[in-house]
Amino acid sequence: MPRLTARQNEQVARCLDQLQASSVWHGGLPVLLLERCWLRLTPVPVEQLAQRLPPDSSRDAPELVQFRRLLGQGHSPSTAEQLCWLEFGPEACRQAQRRFWQAQEQGNQGWSLERYLDLLRQYRQRFDQAIGAAGQRQLPLLVLARPGDAPPGSVHDLVWLGAGASDLIRPMRHTCA
Repeated sequence: MPRLTARQNEQVARCLDQLQASSVWHGGLPVLLLERCWLRLTPVPVEQLAQRLPPDSSRDAPELVQFRRLLGQGHSPSTAEQLCWLEFGPEACRQAQRRFWQAQEQGNQGWSLERYLDLLRQYRQRFDQAIGAAGQRQLPLLVLARPGDAPPGSVHDLVWLGAGASDLIRPMRHTCA
């Protein structure tokens, strides 16, 4: 569980109150982003999450999806590439590959289109289940991986907070150390 300041615990409580007060799912429901290095906790409406924390969708480019599909069908890599060139054009295929490898080099802390869509699905599912069960809703908190010095493969962690979450979160003692 991440460590938060007293002010951040109050922010969590306000966002949980907002979530509990909502009778219907909507794009204004909060998602919390925690940047540990800056001791910054930012509530973001779920409808703006992709703009605030853009998911890496380079792997899902139609050219690359088709290339993987052709490989899965038993085509050789060179044949699959030629078929993709015929369908999409060589420049589009090269551009898709370039974007994919640039994203791999820059790193996306595991924040892919798939993880983004999974967060949305889980959030909606948890929201709807709480309505049916008259239970407490859970709030997503994304603990952002530290940029730059983070070890390769560091990913943003997703933590689900429920009622009483601020009681469970210990005070912050340090930042990036």
